[in-house]
Amino acid sequence: MTHSVEETATRIWTDVLRPAPGQEAVTFFDLGGQSVSALRIAARVESELGAELDIRVLFEDPDLETFRRVVVQAVGAAAAESGAA
Repeated sequence: MTHSVEETATRIWTDVLRPAPGQEAVTFFDLGGQSVSALRIAARVESELGAELDIRVLFEDPDLETFRRVVVQAVGAAAAESGAA
């Protein structure tokens, strides 16, 4: 599951922020991220992965690796929460 979650998170990040090849370490703001971008990313994480992403995470200016890690944690938490219900 983690591998496909990471792939989906990467695709969302790339679709919204459009980094050039080799810009994996470039951060959200350096890629032109703003509030609209953050909302689009959070909405797609929720619709495609079923996890709620606090947009404050994006305003902490993550790079792609950090973003993927946060998304994997959010998906794991959502799965644990739905399993407990």
